[in-house]
Amino acid sequence: MSAPDKGDPTGFAAEGSQFLTFRLEDEEYGLEILRVQEIKGYSKITPLPNTPREIKGVMNLRGSVVPIIDLRARFGLREAEYTRFTVIIVVTVGSKIIGLVVDAVSDVLNVASKEMVPTPDLGAGVDTTFLTGIARTGDRLVSLLNVDRLIGITSGGPAV
Repeated sequence: MSAPDKGDPTGFAAEGSQFLTFRLEDEEYGLEILRVQEIKGYSKITPLPNTPREIKGVMNLRGSVVPIIDLRARFGLREAEYTRFTVIIVVTVGSKIIGLVVDAVSDVLNVASKEMVPTPDLGAGVDTTFLTGIARTGDRLVSLLNVDRLIGITSGGPAV
């Protein structure tokens, strides 16, 4: 498969894209920078009863109640103590604002289209729909996330 171009449904521009990279355990992930509203240090979250393990609760962000999702739990990783590096990445998903708890933010990564490859086919039973692709930059491999599918919201209806 060739690298995505402007007409590609993965959303990669021919000249490339910028991603905010972050860490969960020893792996690096990227979110499209234009979807990131802000990065906050981890602060008080009000738990909600009867919610899935990945939903940590809600927080007050300048008068708005924002749901908070722990990406470790979302990806089925082991729980870890929050540290001074733990942050909440506030993203826009459709008309909603959502916070994503991650271990640490790395940097902003400029990824040329030739450095992006589609998500490999890992066979039936492995859900990779929340991945847009993989960025190869030097020795690094960064999993690029589709935040709409990650959260379960797409502009065209339910997640595919």
